[in-house]
Amino acid sequence: MTDTTRRAVIFGAGGAGLAVALSACGASDGDDMTASAGQGGSQGGQSQSDQSQAAQSQTAQSQTAQGGGELAKTSDIPQGGGKVFKDQDVVVTQPEAGQFKAFSAKCTHQGCPVSSVSNNEIVCPCHGSKFSAKDGSVTNGPATKPLAEKAITVSGDSITLA
Repeated sequence: MTDTTRRAVIFGAGGAGLAVALSACGASDGDDMTASAGQGGSQGGQSQSDQSQAAQSQTAQSQTAQGGGELAKTSDIPQGGGKVFKDQDVVVTQPEAGQFKAFSAKCTHQGCPVSSVSNNEIVCPCHGSKFSAKDGSVTNGPATKPLAEKAITVSGDSITLA
C-alpha cells in the first residue's frame, strides 16, 4: 500500500467516524431539541420528574443520616451494649447508664459493617476486629484505627443524629 492510499484509508475511516459523531449531536427535528432543553441536560435518559424524585429521595436519606430523624429511644439501647442502624451507617452504644455514644458502623479494617455490641465492645464479624463502646478505639485487631465518632443528641428518651 502506498503512502497516499494509507492516508486515504485513514482519512476516510476517520472522516466517517466524525460524520457519525456529528450527526449524533444534531437533532432530527425541533421536538428533540426542545425535549433535551426541557430535561435540563438529563443524563441516562431520565425525565426531569424522575431526576426530581431521585433528588428528593437522596435529600430525605441525607437528612435522616445527618440528623432530624429519631434513631431510637434510650430504652432501646442496652447498658453495656448498643444497636447498629445499618441504614444510617451508625452504631449507638450505652457504655454506662445514661451515657450514649455513636460511631460509624463501618469497620476501619476493610469497611465491613459492624454487626453487634456486647460487653462494651462493638464487633465486626468479617475479621474479628472489636472496638470500645466508650470511645471507638480498637480493642482487638486486625483493625488499627478507631471507629469515627458521630454526633448524636439525646433529648428526653429520644436519640437523634445531630
